Amino acid sequence: MIIKNTFKQPLLLLISILIYGCSSQVTIESGDLQLNIDKQMQIQLKSLNKGTNQFFKDFYESDKLIAQELTIGSFKLKESVKTEDNEGSYYNISGTYNRNGFKISKHQKISAFNDFPDMILFETYYINEGDKSITVKAWKNHEIRIIDNTNSNEMWSFQPSSSNERKDWILPVNQGFYQKNYLGMNNSDYGGGIPMVYLWRKDGGIATGLTENTLKLISMPTEWINYNDYASISLAYEYEEPEIFAKGDTIKTYNSFISVNNGDFYNPLNQFSEYMQDMEDIVLPESEPEAFEPVWCAWGYERMFTINEVMGTLPKVKELGFKWVDIDDGYQIAEGDWETNERFPGGDKDMRRMTDEIHKLGLKAKLWWAPLAADPGTKVLEKYPGTLLKTDEWIPRHISWWNSYYLSPVNPITKTYTDDLLKMFFVAWNFDGLKLDGQHMNCCPPDHNTASKLDYPEQAIEQLPSYFENIYKTARKYKSYAVIQNCPCGCAINFFNIPFMNQAVASDPTSSFQVRLKAKAYRAIKQDLAYYADHIELSDNGDDFGTQIGIGGVIGSKFTYPKDNPHVKQSYVLTPEKEVLYKKWVGIYNDKMISKGEYLNLYDIAYDKPEAHVIKKNNRLYYAFYAEEWDNSIELKGLDKNKTYTVCEYTADDKKTYTVDGAHPYITPRFTRDYLIEVYE
Repeated sequence: MIIKNTFKQPLLLLISILIYGCSSQVTIESGDLQLNIDKQMQIQLKSLNKGTNQFFKDFYESDKLIAQELTIGSFKLKESVKTEDNEGSYYNISGTYNRNGFKISKHQKISAFNDFPDMILFETYYINEGDKSITVKAWKNHEIRIIDNTNSNEMWSFQPSSSNERKDWILPVNQGFYQKNYLGMNNSDYGGGIPMVYLWRKDGGIATGLTENTLKLISMPTEWINYNDYASISLAYEYEEPEIFAKGDTIKTYNSFISVNNGDFYNPLNQFSEYMQDMEDIVLPESEPEAFEPVWCAWGYERMFTINEVMGTLPKVKELGFKWVDIDDGYQIAEGDWETNERFPGGDKDMRRMTDEIHKLGLKAKLWWAPLAADPGTKVLEKYPGTLLKTDEWIPRHISWWNSYYLSPVNPITKTYTDDLLKMFFVAWNFDGLKLDGQHMNCCPPDHNTASKLDYPEQAIEQLPSYFENIYKTARKYKSYAVIQNCPCGCAINFFNIPFMNQAVASDPTSSFQVRLKAKAYRAIKQDLAYYADHIELSDNGDDFGTQIGIGGVIGSKFTYPKDNPHVKQSYVLTPEKEVLYKKWVGIYNDKMISKGEYLNLYDIAYDKPEAHVIKKNNRLYYAFYAEEWDNSIELKGLDKNKTYTVCEYTADDKKTYTVDGAHPYITPRFTRDYLIEVYE
């Protein structure tokens, strides 16, 4: 956004002041992070950790203002003012570009807080002080370069954006790699994510991202241009249409950060989340004990399920040790008209009959729902036509997955309609929780519907979480223990939706690795947030309980019993062989409840082999190792060198035990797929 002729210099509260001359280089340190700024306001980033080699030798242009007439990346450093207080150090730095009649000044407030070592915060803006206007197309902040110091032609990256490709959140980066990582809508249904990227080598890495308290339409490009010896990450904003930047105007970019780390994405993501909670008033949820209980979902019967099929499966669900029953897609008349369809001839009474039976067996009931989706021709659109989200052409926005229209998340009529639904779900039907489903929930397009009463269309994206806030708070008024799961299918979760759910989910993982990867990311964001590992049938080979339990996930299944619905595309019948397997693993889960433990970030998910995860619970360490085949030594990190430990193969049928010395914490297992152990003094 360009602010027209309204800029005023900020008033600084100076406690301790140092003013550097225009010829000085500025050095700012925070923990292991050292930021050097030269006379042209170019940067050099260093890690002071002895184990991390130089990221990039030379100074380079990190921030750029990109216009049709010119691109400006260097500004003659004019002033640097340092202030300090008990919380940290602050620098106000300014410089000027003054050539060929163009005069643009750059201003930065840079903060290094004592409570957030290894992290530096930025506020950056530009002022046109000359007589010439420029036509601005984009700006870029924090282009960060990391050289390939091992000649391996590979680094790793954390890129939590969303598209219909449903990619892993971490990816190897090689020469020729490029991913835009736009946080707005990338496809008809897909958008949103976590406003942070991280690029790392085995010896260390750098993260950058936004610290705004709403989702912004920024890109976080990650690339490695062919024949360069370095890869890069950055934050980039592109104007929808070029804007005139005239004399006296100000461009304020988004508040941002840079941080350094050793190891994978866990620590920088955890620090980003902690900063957002402490400094930006983002309140993340506490998970109810019920959110950690194992789940059976009726989706195995698919959309044509019957009441009798679900009710006939319940005794087996209870026998196997599952505690939740999820009624999935197929009960409704249509997306948008969420009343029961013709397979519920008794209407509300039939749905209540099903939840009563669930409760009679001591189980809890969760209902699938795709909020903000309404099919063309539904009653809700006839009754509330003003609820539709409108494009700039004043037509409804399509959700391709459901063949539906978007309802505006900020329209007051949408709230009234949603409140009525919640009363039906929790009071008339007596459900205990909700499975909110659909990638369209993760973001939305700008809303041009005047009935939504927005200041600008993009405000719909920023205020989208308020829709889920209302769902979360209203549901928990009806049921104080209500479990609200947000399942943005295949998406990297919209960070600003997380405060309004108390159960995260692997959300249609394409592999067991995605189940484990997402578990680690959610643990970094909120250590004690319940994480549902989704249906076991979505894991590798459809039976990877070792992944679900080993990474601290809540286990789940969509098995059918004693037979399938005749309309299903794939069979999920619980065979006698599967029943033996399920009894074993559900029993282990309910006995150990590792999902309630503390995740310890001891291994790099990209560089340490085999892949390893550790969870601490009740003074016991639960190690989980994953590989296709393994026959080599493994270090048990995190042990006290002065103690001796017992190792128990707690998932093995014969439960072998042996001892290991903390001073020499190496084991030499031979396994395929996974090796899960419990370690204690």
